[in-house]
Amino acid sequence: MARAFIPYGTHNIDCDDIASVNEALRSAWLTTGPRVEEFECAFAEFCGAKEGVAVNSGTAALHASVRALKIGAGDEVIVPAITFAASSNAVVYEGGTPVFADVEPDTLLIDPSSVEEKITPRTKAIVAVDYGGQPADYDALFSLATERGIKILSDACHAPGATYKGRKVGAIADLSAFSFHPVKHLTTCEGGMVLTDDPEMASHMRRFRNHGIDSDHRSREKTGTYAYDMVELGYNYRLPDIQCALGLSQLKHLPQWLVRRQTIAARYAALFSTMPFVHPLATRSDRINAYHLYVIRLDLSMLQIDRRQAFNHLKASGIGANVHYAPVYHHSFYRERYGYQVGLCPRAEAAYKEILTLPLYPSITDADMDYVVSKVSELSNLS
Repeated sequence: MARAFIPYGTHNIDCDDIASVNEALRSAWLTTGPRVEEFECAFAEFCGAKEGVAVNSGTAALHASVRALKIGAGDEVIVPAITFAASSNAVVYEGGTPVFADVEPDTLLIDPSSVEEKITPRTKAIVAVDYGGQPADYDALFSLATERGIKILSDACHAPGATYKGRKVGAIADLSAFSFHPVKHLTTCEGGMVLTDDPEMASHMRRFRNHGIDSDHRSREKTGTYAYDMVELGYNYRLPDIQCALGLSQLKHLPQWLVRRQTIAARYAALFSTMPFVHPLATRSDRINAYHLYVIRLDLSMLQIDRRQAFNHLKASGIGANVHYAPVYHHSFYRERYGYQVGLCPRAEAAYKEILTLPLYPSITDADMDYVVSKVSELSNLS
């Protein structure tokens, strides 16, 4: 009997989730209704923030954040080289210029010393990506940013529930963007949210997600009016009530899922401790890692293969290994538009050649983990 494919990540939907969505489907509001605000408040409370603005993707959350920071032509925003392209694309959407900083080799988090080297008089913001689920070094970044008037945008799409020196991600940066894609910690199918303590920026982002209009259908119904004003150019980034209903139900499971992810990561670390060619990413002692991803670096000097061959071996074994991520400036769009060259961030480039993402999600079994580890161990025998 063939072994079932083991994905690198997957969603978990139970009967309570289905019941919550069914209830929303039978309600008077499928979108712009009461569940949107309810989800915003619940997620903001979980993360310790004052304001939440729900949108239809993590990318939309980043875009709304960049707009709220008033990034425009001539402005520079520092972004880590190792991240999903949306972290920098959001800057490009608003006419800003992404400037790529190198990463710490053992965590792949943005390196504050590289950030400092990249700051210019045009720097308006720093995007701190909480890579894999571990918070960036926010104190170091704020020490560079505050006196210069630079804002910190947390790309926290990997890290709901993570903490930095006892502070929850979502309540640290000026703005924090989250994703609710199916492989993330909780899902709304597609969806995202921005958290902030600034009510003016939150109000601005609520307009921005609704075409730049100063009210929505529900608020106009409450006040008994039909008139509205489009005060700026916005987008349709609304998250429907049906998806917010799913998010509300998923959020109830998040604490136990976080514990399970941390347990899985600890078990992987123990199993890999006897494999000298496998180096799991480090977690700093002052942080709690939410473990969206489990990433290892392969010591290729100890193997007779490269990362592509390692990836192919795991795929052929029915394991959904992945790679997160190529340096953003390696993508042809960035090379062709901005002229970025190989060698810009050498630590990120070196890491990219060695990293693999292994399966990690709450429902993975110990037997499946043992199988993954056994197939990784076989890499030492390949040539």
